[in-house]
Amino acid sequence: MKGLVIKNTGSWYLVKTEDGRTIECKIKGNFRLKGIRSTNPIAVGDYVQIIINNEGTAFINEIEDRKNYIIRRASNLSKQSHILAANLDQCMLIVTINYPETSTIFIDRFLATAEAYRVPVKLIFNKTDRYNEDDTRYMDALINLYTYIGYPCFKVSALNNIGTDEVKKDLKGKVTLLSGNSGVGKSTLINAILPEQTLKTGEISDYHNKGMHTTTFSEMFPVDGGGYIIDTPGIKGFGTFDMEEEEVGHYFKEIFEYSAHCKYGNCTHRHEPGCAVRDAVEKHLISESRYASYLNMLEDKEEGKYRAAY
Repeated sequence: MKGLVIKNTGSWYLVKTEDGRTIECKIKGNFRLKGIRSTNPIAVGDYVQIIINNEGTAFINEIEDRKNYIIRRASNLSKQSHILAANLDQCMLIVTINYPETSTIFIDRFLATAEAYRVPVKLIFNKTDRYNEDDTRYMDALINLYTYIGYPCFKVSALNNIGTDEVKKDLKGKVTLLSGNSGVGKSTLINAILPEQTLKTGEISDYHNKGMHTTTFSEMFPVDGGGYIIDTPGIKGFGTFDMEEEEVGHYFKEIFEYSAHCKYGNCTHRHEPGCAVRDAVEKHLISESRYASYLNMLEDKEEGKYRAAY
């Protein structure tokens, strides 16, 4: 029987079958995916084949080919990856300018990873009700930057239900992964979009202005007009996985565009003569923050380690 994995709670997977039932499933034996070293071989959004047993639970015995997936390095095991979700139409990354601040390095790492797995991304700037003049000015500058590169942006106050209707419209008929640092208001936004869900929301710890994790496992929620939201646990850092050093520039759209004019085909855009990318940064055609994120990811590749500080 075929089904869709709608929730993962560690060892159990909740699977929604084609006839509308929801069945608790386990993975059969030593089920591992070929070629992916992952802490979770099956992810929310996967289509699977299940065999129901007498107790009313089931075994997952096959996973269907994925259209795509999004992956990050597992936080403590650098050689392992963690699949956040599979078979996505889009990602929405929730960003806050303050309370807590989402760093541009985090945003750019997320965008580059999504580019690598060919998942379109939109940015949701949340908590607009809390920003002072400087915060708002900075937010508008970031929105201009990312819109120009090709990432659509929304301005939202999930708490006051402002701007959420536009987001809602964009979810219809699509499978959307919602992601963001802990504390950016992801659960509040889902509650605004799907009032019937009333997810637990967490207060931000005032002491260090970082969010407390309230979601511990990924879960899918149906949205009006067909489609699903996938809620993932808040992410502290985003280690890139599976990406070669020479590929990193491919996943920054504007760096890739200018790199065609570099003197050397294997230019790393750091110190080589005749580098069109560095020239574009100097002329403010590529933003300094994006270039800094690119260099940061290259450093990551060289050190071969994951830094969770972002």
